[in-house]
Amino acid sequence: MTRLETLHTNLLATFGESAALKLALNELTLEIPAKDWVDACTALRDNATLGFDTCIDLCGIDYSGWGAPTYVAEPSQHPQRFAVVVHLLSVKNNWRLRVRAYVPNDEFPVLPTLVDVWPAVNWFEREAFDLYGIVFEGHPDLRRILTDYGFIGHPFRKDFPLSGNVEMRYDTEQKRVIYQPVTIEPREITPRVVREEGYGAGR
Repeated sequence: MTRLETLHTNLLATFGESAALKLALNELTLEIPAKDWVDACTALRDNATLGFDTCIDLCGIDYSGWGAPTYVAEPSQHPQRFAVVVHLLSVKNNWRLRVRAYVPNDEFPVLPTLVDVWPAVNWFEREAFDLYGIVFEGHPDLRRILTDYGFIGHPFRKDFPLSGNVEMRYDTEQKRVIYQPVTIEPREITPRVVREEGYGAGR
């Protein structure tokens, strides 16, 4: 039995045959209902047959406007606009796992914090809050971490304008940074592809 097959078996033994497990590109993804987020992640850490002692990443996802690649016959549907994904590592067992939870309420997405499970997610959750607007309930210090203090909106959301809403610059007369409306005119750039006659023929 391969290491991946062993992990799959151990996950089914822990979460039951109804566990939402997906295998793709030689990687396992476990989907967890939002209401079980903390309990399931705690089990992933504490169960000796799993042993995910390290959270190496947490990120937000905005599935609005998502479409499957053209080579996929049936595009899968995502039940919510936002999801949170953690990437876990078991140092002892030398295996990895991706865990995803869809966040309820597209208008005000809220999920419990995992800071008490893996303290390293502290800044990752702040980043997901800053860029996607996902609120992590119970987080000890949920502030923006990448954007400016007065920033409005969440720049990784699909509906956020590419050029932003405001721009900042240093004003030499006022001797301070000021905010002003965006001066960049929106434009669509279409790449121009030039091919020589007979390109690729007979090669």
